[in-house]
Amino acid sequence: MNIYLIIILSIFAFMSLITFCAMGIDKSKAKRGAWRIKEATLFLLGFFLGGVGGLIGMLTFRHKTKHKSFIILFPLFAIIDIILLSVAVYFFI
Repeated sequence: MNIYLIIILSIFAFMSLITFCAMGIDKSKAKRGAWRIKEATLFLLGFFLGGVGGLIGMLTFRHKTKHKSFIILFPLFAIIDIILLSVAVYFFI
């Protein structure tokens, strides 16, 4: 496997994991009434290759599922991420 493909897949997996964890942490803090992660931060994480992890986190933790902006943007980010990964796999295999 090409080293560039490994790097791209690793970055994608890392960003998805970070975004997934951020959603879980924010949900936990919301339940306790503690300091929260800014929505802008969650959107940035989702935008920068964390869309799949953010979407899975939304569904897993049932977090931000009533916010239309999250319902629209996180699936869109996930679709864009999958397309980008598909293109990367196509060119590097």
